[in-house]
Amino acid sequence: MIDTIRDAKSGAVTAEELDPFIDLAEEIGRLRSEKNAVILAHYYQDPEIQDIADFVGDSLDLSRRAADTDADMIVFCGVKFMAECAKILNPSKTVVLPDRDAGCSLEDSCTPDDFQSFRDAHPDHMAITYINCSAEVKALSDIIVTSSSAEGIILQIPKNQPILFAPDKHLGRFLARQTGRDLTLWPGTCIVHEQFNERELVKLSVRHPGAKIAAHPECPEEILRHADHVGSTRSLLEYVTTCDASEFIVATEQNIIHQMEKGAPGRTFIAAPGADGKCDCASCPYMAKNNMEKLYLALLNEAPGIEMPEELRLRALKPLQRMLDMSAAKTASQNAA
Repeated sequence: MIDTIRDAKSGAVTAEELDPFIDLAEEIGRLRSEKNAVILAHYYQDPEIQDIADFVGDSLDLSRRAADTDADMIVFCGVKFMAECAKILNPSKTVVLPDRDAGCSLEDSCTPDDFQSFRDAHPDHMAITYINCSAEVKALSDIIVTSSSAEGIILQIPKNQPILFAPDKHLGRFLARQTGRDLTLWPGTCIVHEQFNERELVKLSVRHPGAKIAAHPECPEEILRHADHVGSTRSLLEYVTTCDASEFIVATEQNIIHQMEKGAPGRTFIAAPGADGKCDCASCPYMAKNNMEKLYLALLNEAPGIEMPEELRLRALKPLQRMLDMSAAKTASQNAA
């Protein structure tokens, strides 16, 4: 696989050299202004980062914002594939990721060589690929989707067109049920959503009989069958702010609860449990690699940076742009109806 991350150049400031009394929020604000930078943060980031970001959103929202920004630098507080998307859409801009090791278990499960073999074994299939994958896998795909755009895009594909879906099998099974399509699935899973435990979830819901269960479709079927609402991170936020319940059990990465509490103050949000009955499993170890100190250093050093061969970028851009275009067309159609 191509390593798209450029490390800091010689002479860059390191964490050990930072003044321990520095006001990180103030310095981040100063550098953001000086360098005309925009800070994008996923809902799964630490609340402290969410609160300092210019924009907080899900993968589709952040992709759109990355495509539209007039900033000279994009600091992507998320994981590697998200920062790669920003670079694919903004080749002339500096794109940095606070921690070069902020990866994704779904991306790791689907290597370019294996994905190419998967495609070769199904030559008549269209490859619709979840955005949680490398730039190289995107370049081998026909259309990229997010959890919020996938259903609408699949419904735009002719029913006689066979479809491959990678790399999340749980999301793929959910989409197959929602769309009535027979999808050929890659067997990948998210390490966070895979850890939720059905037995413990039922026990928790018994202790909180009025609580509604909101789940991300990356969860296994045994979790989704208990959910009152299944949807993308943005959809989950909309649900908990519009539903008349006062208590919610949330089956996705627990940092989204920060935005839920901001959007629906006074309501109670409980992270779904793992096998031990606790909710430690609801934290993504990759997202957790980013912190305020690394965000400051990324702005200061303009690294770790995202770079890739232009040939790869152009091939990855095509299916990513197709997602943005098809999502925009669906939105326009709904608005016109």
